[in-house]
Amino acid sequence: MDPILHVQGLEKIYGGRGNRTHALRGLDLKVFPGEFVGVMGPSGSGKTTLLNCISTIDAPSAGSIMVDGAELTRLKGKALAKFRRERLGFIFQDCNLLDTLTGLENIALALTISGTDPRSVEKRAREAAALLGVEDVLDKFPYQMSGGQQQRVAAARAMVTNPALIFADEPTGALDSKSTGMLLGQLDKLNRQEGATILLVTHDAFTASYCRRILFLRDGQLYKELHRGGTDRRMFFREILSVVSELGGDSGDVL
Repeated sequence: MDPILHVQGLEKIYGGRGNRTHALRGLDLKVFPGEFVGVMGPSGSGKTTLLNCISTIDAPSAGSIMVDGAELTRLKGKALAKFRRERLGFIFQDCNLLDTLTGLENIALALTISGTDPRSVEKRAREAAALLGVEDVLDKFPYQMSGGQQQRVAAARAMVTNPALIFADEPTGALDSKSTGMLLGQLDKLNRQEGATILLVTHDAFTASYCRRILFLRDGQLYKELHRGGTDRRMFFREILSVVSELGGDSGDVL
């Protein structure tokens, strides 16, 4: 099986001569279709820079990024915008819903922008909402929703176009424990039942315990990798905590 994401020799350098910061140092990684992969590491480890580079928000200084067979570092202008719009999905800590649109309209917007047949837009938006358990807020505006509902609407928007890869950047960072559990449960469902490929960046061990594989970064390089396999989620949580402790980072919530 070919990887859906293949990163080789990825480097990102900020600053100029005499004041250069190496955020990523020749990083290599692969993510395969249907995986739920977490990226962890202490502040300054390069995890956000990695996500920004492979999601085309930022340009790498060197290296190759292949997503769904396309070399992202070679795409420019309209071609890059089209690929990002149609093949990538995004869930951010701030859900970024449009305040003037209802839940249904926010989800449907991603389809409308991509030029989907108008006759199928509402049906697909409602199906995505059902997968994320937010059918009851489709007629509400964001200010009428809880934080957890807003984030699940954002997740439905991210997956409604059937992207090759969904990026989730600290998606539970602004949520309470109940909303966090609900969102993570729905992302797990998307991965297991719909085969969605998810790359999640988090500092929180509880959030990471829902993933099937964790990549730990330190100083812009891969430090360690954990596979959940058949391990119980509680046990996997403890394994994650152990590595976080080695790295000297914040362990996040307690399971």
